[in-house]
Amino acid sequence: MQYQLFINNEFVDPELGEWFDSLDPYNGEPWAQIPRGTREDVDRAAQAAHAALNGPWSKLSPTARGMLLYKLAGLIEENLDLLTEVEARDNGKLRTEVRGQVGYVAKYFYYYAGMADKIHGSVVPMDKPKVFNYTRQEPIGVIGTITPWNSSLLLSAWKVAPALCAGNTIVAKPSEHTSVSLLELAKLFVKAGFPPGVFNVITGFGKDVGEPLVEHPLVPMIAFTGGDEGGRRVNMAAAKHFKKVTLELGGKSPNIVFEDADLTNAANGVITGIFSAGGQTCMAGSRLLLQESIHDEFVERLISITSKAKLGDPSRSDVQVGPVATRPQFEKVVDYIRIAKEEGATCAFGGNVPTGPEYGACQFVEPTIFTNVTNNMRIAQEEVFGPVLSVLKFKDEDDALRIANDIRFGLAAGVWTKSLHRTMYMSERLHAGTVWINNYRSTSFTTPFGGYKDSGLGREGGIEAVKEFLETKSVWISTDLEMPDPFIRKY
Repeated sequence: MQYQLFINNEFVDPELGEWFDSLDPYNGEPWAQIPRGTREDVDRAAQAAHAALNGPWSKLSPTARGMLLYKLAGLIEENLDLLTEVEARDNGKLRTEVRGQVGYVAKYFYYYAGMADKIHGSVVPMDKPKVFNYTRQEPIGVIGTITPWNSSLLLSAWKVAPALCAGNTIVAKPSEHTSVSLLELAKLFVKAGFPPGVFNVITGFGKDVGEPLVEHPLVPMIAFTGGDEGGRRVNMAAAKHFKKVTLELGGKSPNIVFEDADLTNAANGVITGIFSAGGQTCMAGSRLLLQESIHDEFVERLISITSKAKLGDPSRSDVQVGPVATRPQFEKVVDYIRIAKEEGATCAFGGNVPTGPEYGACQFVEPTIFTNVTNNMRIAQEEVFGPVLSVLKFKDEDDALRIANDIRFGLAAGVWTKSLHRTMYMSERLHAGTVWINNYRSTSFTTPFGGYKDSGLGREGGIEAVKEFLETKSVWISTDLEMPDPFIRKY
């Protein structure tokens, strides 16, 4: 199927009339054609979004905006099967996992639909006589969203829902590898009754579309999710124009298991943290920190459970691990496995590339567990973004904190313990934006998510996300009927 760009509530051909193939990660075959957008297409979309911002969208009451978001959420639920199919076909994830994510996308829009008419300023008690002061919360303007290939719809919803709730308009740029689901979502914006220009989708490559979007003068803010290097380039480019940015970047998150933990639950949580989605998630618990006394036993538990995982066609209900989403990412993961072995880590399980007709285009990597890892190894410091777990030993709480925090990332961390004291001690001292205690990889539209250090800027989720997309205006009203002498100034 050949898709078109979505601009001003219409599907239109790209300026140059060029398309490129979207490949199915399982069989390696093209299944859709994606329009190759250009700088001119970005400009068309930005102009449409700017016109909507200063036209029909701004004239809607906050309650009316919320009702549109509510309708959109309902339509997402009605089209759950279609959105699941196209997203899973694009990124190679398990259909069951994608279905759950798409269902949760609807909940994000429901949540922010209810918040749209609850954004308000405040009256400020003043230290000056005869002055009334209040604040207004106003939308920033046109928001450029740039999202990666691992969870296109969900990560877009994290940005689009609160941004629209706050009254902004959108130019969305999905990954060139996974663009179809966002183009299908665009159809639902029309069906829900959104005014033209409120939501626009420009597909294509970073040089052709991403960079022009970041640089466009009518786009005052960029909301980006991706790798830390990409985020750094976006931040530097946006800074030239004093644009606001939110950056949800990479992680190398520690999952810390103490000897007093429920080891059965912890083992299941560790495997969920790293092997769900094939490890292709920013919050993956890719560093497992084990207390020395339980190291050997716990690794045996992990291997026993992991060895039962079935790899294969992600559309099948009996498959637990799908392919790596793109060929370049597959090659990167395989290269990191080689690097880990060269640096002296022990491959305790997996590490191979399975072949055969049941593996389609053979873009699979076995779930892999490395032991004898030290924290200076690349496998312990760099984001692999694949099904690769690095296991490190620690002695006590302070040793675990030393290892966990000795990283340039700070997205998330997990702690497994039955001790309340240890729970509080670790959660206060871990340098991470999210800390899970006796669970891992939980997210919600009700609470903020984001990272410390190289893991990003800003927060997504909860009320904090809406604040990212607002400007605060201070309004001063004089209640004095006479202006004071201009040469007598009182402070």
